[in-house]
Amino acid sequence: MTERLDELDFLSLGKRVRMHRLMYEHGPGNGKMILLPIDQGLEHGPSTFFPNPESADPDFQFRLCAEGGFSGIALHLGLAEKYAYKYAGRVPIVLKINGKTRIPDASHALSPMTASVKDAVRIGADAIGYTLYVGSPNQVADFNQFRKVKADAEKYGMPIILWSYPRGEAVDAQGGKNSLYAIDYAARVANELGADFVKLNVPKDEPERRAQQPAPYDSLKLSYEERVRKVVKTAGKTRVFFSGGSKLSDEDMLNRARVCMEQGAIGLLFGRNLWQRPWKEALEATKKLKEMMLSI
Repeated sequence: MTERLDELDFLSLGKRVRMHRLMYEHGPGNGKMILLPIDQGLEHGPSTFFPNPESADPDFQFRLCAEGGFSGIALHLGLAEKYAYKYAGRVPIVLKINGKTRIPDASHALSPMTASVKDAVRIGADAIGYTLYVGSPNQVADFNQFRKVKADAEKYGMPIILWSYPRGEAVDAQGGKNSLYAIDYAARVANELGADFVKLNVPKDEPERRAQQPAPYDSLKLSYEERVRKVVKTAGKTRVFFSGGSKLSDEDMLNRARVCMEQGAIGLLFGRNLWQRPWKEALEATKKLKEMMLSI
């Protein structure tokens, strides 16, 4: 992030207050954030907790946020209402307000509303999270649903983190959901639609599929670092979080996080890479990530 929070003159007062808490008063601070998502229970199902059965109890993630010093936790309304009371004021909440299961065909993805901006205000959340599927056949309905969310977020001064995910047969036919073309497009969509933050996956370079991407992406041969920097630049004044994805080795996780932060990301949304570990390992991995973030 090149601008300080007080230089972003398009932000309302309510957004500034909430973003200040997330960026400076919790987590690493200094304008950087590390959020712990636990929406995978809905999106992927109970099997996601099998590597660490203790993590099936959401109190595990709340304790990890509190003791590990995260910037906040991202979760759905039911879990916030049932488990956040012990951590009120200590663990900022990013309320996911839409979501789906993995059971239906993902090629026609649309995440229905599971909560509202009013719910986020009611429970004291500092931001909302919205999942938008770029390129899905249901994109029109998704855009219209998000437009209403955006209007409410502006009304109540609530920052928006957009989970901007390319999905659908058209995306698959043009290089796939993890291609530079798809993720770069998802970054631009987030900025165009007015998100304050965007969560992106790290774009992959798959030479065997490069030619499927539209020009000029079909001829781009960029390094890992260059691909990350490209999508951060495309996101413009929408600040970028990168996803951790499925569990990585310590070395790969730290390298991914380091590259993302060095290339301009504001933070990390790492979930399974942390809470799928036993308690002591999860705390230690969190400590390493925060130390790395503050060294950049």
